[in-house]
Amino acid sequence: MTDSSKFVRVCGLSELEEDTPRRVEVDGTPISVVKTEGEVFAINDICSHANVSLSEGEVDDCHIECWLHGSRFDLRSGKPDALPATRPVPVYPVKIEGDDVLVSLTQES
Repeated sequence: MTDSSKFVRVCGLSELEEDTPRRVEVDGTPISVVKTEGEVFAINDICSHANVSLSEGEVDDCHIECWLHGSRFDLRSGKPDALPATRPVPVYPVKIEGDDVLVSLTQES
């Protein structure tokens, strides 16, 4: 059984482009990793309104927008701030160690 609080390397910091989501998987969970505004965020990659990948959307003002219907999610909290989505998506803790970006499946509160 996997320890959900364990951090897993998902990519190199140098591999992330500013405001360009990158889809990764941790233990079968799809995650969108985003570098924006000097920070790195990890958010579940599946829109809570429609079963589509958020990593295919655009990033602006610390939000990621679903490309299909335009729902926007705050990268810090996962909360939607634009309809049609009304449910948040999980966000995950991120650690940077050197050039390594590490993510834990433990959800932030």
